[in-house]
Amino acid sequence: MLLFLCRLSWSQSQRSSATSDSDSNNNNKMRQAADIADVSYVFEDNVKEERGRAAELQRDDVLFRQPESTHLGDCPICFLPLEIDPYKSTLQSCCSKVICKGCRRANKRREADKNLEHVCPMCRQPIRRSNKEISTYSMKRVAANDPVAIQERGKKHYQEGHYRGAFAYWTKAAELGNVDAIYLLSLLYRDGRGVEKNEEKEWYQLEEAAIAGHVGARFTLAHNEKTRCGRTDRAVKHLIIAANLGCDYSMKALKQCHEDGEVDDDKFTTALQAHKTAVDELNSPQREEQTNIERIIARKIAKKTINQGDEGYYSWFRICPMIP
Repeated sequence: MLLFLCRLSWSQSQRSSATSDSDSNNNNKMRQAADIADVSYVFEDNVKEERGRAAELQRDDVLFRQPESTHLGDCPICFLPLEIDPYKSTLQSCCSKVICKGCRRANKRREADKNLEHVCPMCRQPIRRSNKEISTYSMKRVAANDPVAIQERGKKHYQEGHYRGAFAYWTKAAELGNVDAIYLLSLLYRDGRGVEKNEEKEWYQLEEAAIAGHVGARFTLAHNEKTRCGRTDRAVKHLIIAANLGCDYSMKALKQCHEDGEVDDDKFTTALQAHKTAVDELNSPQREEQTNIERIIARKIAKKTINQGDEGYYSWFRICPMIP
């Protein structure tokens, strides 16, 4: 009997020891699995982080690549680059072509000398003078999916305070490749007009427009990088690219950065020379003639305005930068 009880006690202790060993093994396995899972999560996080950095570097490589020209391209008549100042070019509502005012002036002179009807120098349609005629032709171009006409229609909605309509038109124009519309969408995302505010989309639209050669978007990016993010090095890169394309505002801002010690002498000198070259490429006798005529008209208006008081005089000078 005693022997039986001893064997029973020994058997129970063996079972308890086996159970304890089994639980210990299970716990060890669970710990090992948890450790492996933690390592796996860390590895996945590192991979995602590395991929994110690689994507950012690839994006920056595209973003800070110097475009060959602005998004405006060349005048289709004289084949000289269109000037950045929008008042130096004119949009033909009949065909949605943008020509420089020098060529428009030359065309007017030719018509006057030969006593010809005033027509569009591109499509040869009679120039539409009434707002109703212009609007009718504009809607025809919109119906034909002309991105320039669609973008201009969006501007009209924006000026009238119809921001949702502006967003719809500019979105469609952007999808059709209009760079101005891409830039204008960034303003809507910034201000929350016609669409919910979205800083990420604002930056994306600005970058897309800048990559396509929009100097206004490039200058805005430089301003945002410096004032919002404090990344002066990136702001300087944007300013140099825009200055190389002939942007006067970017050149002035770069000069200020140079005076503040944020740009070295070599980079500033190179950008200054590139800016001068880009500006010189815009010159032509016809454009110079048009500029002189505009100066004469501006001075005549300024003389009339000065009689209304100094406030009116100086307000005119603020909106008329062509007066030296």
